[in-house]
Amino acid sequence: MTSRRALFVIDIQNELIADPDTRIPTSERIIKASEEILNTAREALGLNSPRKSPQIIVFIQHEEFPPEGTMLRGSKPWELFFPPRPSQEYEILVAKSTANTFESNRDLAQRLRDDGITEIVAFGLQSEGCVEATCTGALASGFGVTVLSGAHSTYDKDGKKAAEIEREVELRLSTRGARVVPWEKEISAWLQ
Repeated sequence: MTSRRALFVIDIQNELIADPDTRIPTSERIIKASEEILNTAREALGLNSPRKSPQIIVFIQHEEFPPEGTMLRGSKPWELFFPPRPSQEYEILVAKSTANTFESNRDLAQRLRDDGITEIVAFGLQSEGCVEATCTGALASGFGVTVLSGAHSTYDKDGKKAAEIEREVELRLSTRGARVVPWEKEISAWLQ
């Protein structure tokens, strides 16, 4: 079977990206990158582009629970900023309640394998949280992982700027076996 890739759009939800009171400081950069990545992936899928482009887009949506959580199912903060298009069979939604998407969805790895997926291409929010945990879960499940540098981010915290945390996460993931590629470079190959 030919190698296939899944694009993971991780937790790009209103609370983290759109709400002026709670969004990450790099929200404009992430919105721009996400739009370009999704538009290119969708165009490549429509053209049945060869191996380098993703064959499926997985939109991941985190759900929290009261009293500590604010991304409650059905609430505005919980909604995806970039939702999947229901008419497209290659765009799917996966809900989760833990940082690692594979932990929240025990059958996900097998479903992806059944569809011939061998590699995950990941971007989204938050770098040191759900992006890192999901990429680590994908590696542990035997998938190749490509992290789109410049297309994931987080909040400034613990005296560190978001950009520093992004770099630290990329270093940890590359040490575990993930490829880290600037998002612009990666998507430029999808339409070739």
